[in-house]
Amino acid sequence: MARRRRGLPVDGVLLFDKPQGASSNQILQRVRRLFQAQKAGHTGTLDPMATGLLPICFGEATKFSSHLLDADKVYRTRVKLGEVTDSGDAEGEVIERHAVPVLDEAQLEAVLARFHGEIDQLPPMYSALKHQGRKLYELAREGKTVERAVRRVTVYDARLLAHDAEGFELEVRVSKGTYIRTLAEDIGRALGCGAHITALRRLKTGPFSGEAMLDLPTLEALEDQPAREAKLMPVDVLVEHLPALGVDAEQAGRLLHGQPIRAERRDLATGSLARLYCDETFLGLGTVKAAGEIAPRRLLNTSAVAGDGRV
Repeated sequence: MARRRRGLPVDGVLLFDKPQGASSNQILQRVRRLFQAQKAGHTGTLDPMATGLLPICFGEATKFSSHLLDADKVYRTRVKLGEVTDSGDAEGEVIERHAVPVLDEAQLEAVLARFHGEIDQLPPMYSALKHQGRKLYELAREGKTVERAVRRVTVYDARLLAHDAEGFELEVRVSKGTYIRTLAEDIGRALGCGAHITALRRLKTGPFSGEAMLDLPTLEALEDQPAREAKLMPVDVLVEHLPALGVDAEQAGRLLHGQPIRAERRDLATGSLARLYCDETFLGLGTVKAAGEIAPRRLLNTSAVAGDGRV
């Protein structure tokens, strides 16, 4: 007999403002309990020191969370010059100290320009990447260092917001997999004095900005479950960047039973993904096959009644 999942079948996306000091998983579990949700997951870990945008997906939305994991991100960070820590941030131990040269804005901008575009990064030991089944930060806490593969990432923009004798503030837009701690360390190395970050806030991930974020006190102040669920965004916001395709009830029934359908859409490239809707109800994603065929790719747990106009 299948084990019944505890909690309520909550579906949707919450844009959460993560506070400093808590891990992403700790926040996820607190929010999941607050919503009494059966299933939830976050999209893109933030370090305990970091704050800002942490999208949390509930229920059916978790099926499409990978689209946010692959999205570009925007961060604001404070970089302290003259000190290198073992973790790359203010929570680590200082392992090097260097004199900080007198730098004007033009000199800083010239160094920052060297980090625009595609760059190679060595992932830090204090990260959630795994080596032989163990997370790197677990090994780092044991004083161990293992070999890591260099990654190719993209810094689309690194805008200098402010600077003083001790460091500077940046707003950066980067591709997935970019470590801001490592970027700051590399910039500090290029300046000849070392660096680490003392503050980090995520402002944007993919299409979502911090303007719609909610924090824990705001959520806890809501009166009941319907009021909390009213704050969730619909599941399909995660895939709004994909083209939409409407189908009738008979086609919806075929798709939801794992069968392909015909669709005369010349503008959809073979191998691409499309959002599927029936009477404005989101069904999930389909893959465009050759000769105008759409095959189900990832669908919601939605029952279909073929031929009567309902889904």
